[in-house]
Amino acid sequence: MRPLCQGMLTHEYTYVFGAVDVYTGELDSLILPYVNTECMRLFLDEVSARHPDEKIVMIIDGAGWHRSNALETLPNIHLLTLPPYAPELNPIEHVWDDLREKFFHNRVFKSLTVLEDHLSEALRVYEQDHTTIASIASWSWIITAFLIPLMN
Repeated sequence: MRPLCQGMLTHEYTYVFGAVDVYTGELDSLILPYVNTECMRLFLDEVSARHPDEKIVMIIDGAGWHRSNALETLPNIHLLTLPPYAPELNPIEHVWDDLREKFFHNRVFKSLTVLEDHLSEALRVYEQDHTTIASIASWSWIITAFLIPLMN
């Protein structure tokens, strides 16, 4: 017999912007109301402010808000665009898969606010658990690709 699960139909949305340090497992995330250039800029500003003395290479996909001409890069962030149709190459996508599986599997929320509260708590757990995030996103080939040029 197939198990029955509650369904949740909604036309309200919230979005998480996130970046993971594949070397340390550190996660930076921000819950925002839209996916657009303005929100992407807010996220880049936040990451830059959290890591002012670091040079960051941020892998992004081809989403419109990632490649907008209106999106100015910051001095300490370089955006590296993935080839089209290759989301599996982006480490943060694997973090989102794990987050959905561990915190949202078969869950129904009474409102968008309740969902956002749950999402915020889940992100807090992940932001404090560098070991788990590193186990999801720290792939030897990507770490090697970034470290070899630094060693030469």
